[in-house]
Amino acid sequence: MPVVGYLGSSAPGPTVPWTAAFRQWLSETGYVEGQNLAIEYRWAESRYDRLPALAADLVRRNVDVIAAGGTPAALAAKWATQTIPIVFMGVGDPVGSGLVAGLARPGGNLTGISEMTTDLMSKRLELLFEMVPQATVIALLVNPNIAITEGVIREVQAAAGATGGAAPYPEGRHRKRDRCPLRGPRRTSCRRACYRPGCVLLQPARAAPWAVSRDAVPAIYHLREFAAAGGLITYGASLTAVFRQAGIYAGRVLKGAKPADLPVQQPTTFELVVNLSTAKALGLTVPPSILSHADEVIE
Repeated sequence: MPVVGYLGSSAPGPTVPWTAAFRQWLSETGYVEGQNLAIEYRWAESRYDRLPALAADLVRRNVDVIAAGGTPAALAAKWATQTIPIVFMGVGDPVGSGLVAGLARPGGNLTGISEMTTDLMSKRLELLFEMVPQATVIALLVNPNIAITEGVIREVQAAAGATGGAAPYPEGRHRKRDRCPLRGPRRTSCRRACYRPGCVLLQPARAAPWAVSRDAVPAIYHLREFAAAGGLITYGASLTAVFRQAGIYAGRVLKGAKPADLPVQQPTTFELVVNLSTAKALGLTVPPSILSHADEVIE
């Protein structure tokens, strides 16, 4: 029976919908867990220093393919083996992070599905400024313990400069899991906002509500799950769709396809989700231009 080694950067609970999508579409290729396939799960619980040992454990287990969720897990898997095929998902910039040589020709033993986090930075900043036009200070909430953080900071700063007469944009790093670097009053004259790219430790259920309950700082996120959990606005790919495609790729690898021959896939559609309750709590009025283009409006 073939074995898939699943290496998760976070905890199993918050990722249930995504891992379910991975298994479902893996089954579409003919591999069903518990019937003709075994899956070995390893979870870092957001402690990224554990990932190298977890990846090495899967290599010793001699799994047939490693499915890596998130950039830290994918990097740990790459460092652990150059022979076992690796399919990554939920990675923002596979080339910039050093996972693959190129999208069309990944090379080596890795391929997967990109989230295109870096490519969407300018659009997210535009949406944030449209939502909070009076903002003069933007905090960037990042995880300093991830190798790609410095690149993310440079990309966001460049995106901010490209917005034209945009507000000043200092970088704001913060190591704590549930605090924004900026705090502001709950009023429409709030001149602060926060940008949360996909490179921090937080899970949607924990990360989103602080925007209202603790710091009262408008924030934009990269996954719709953050808006569903109480965040103000999100724009990005569907992570469920990303994990579905990864399940298909894992099945193709189990059937004999080589990762080097499978181009890295990128999403073609993106979701704009707005939480009206959060906007009201922050004293913000959602512009009609955003409402008219929203894929989902949470009342």
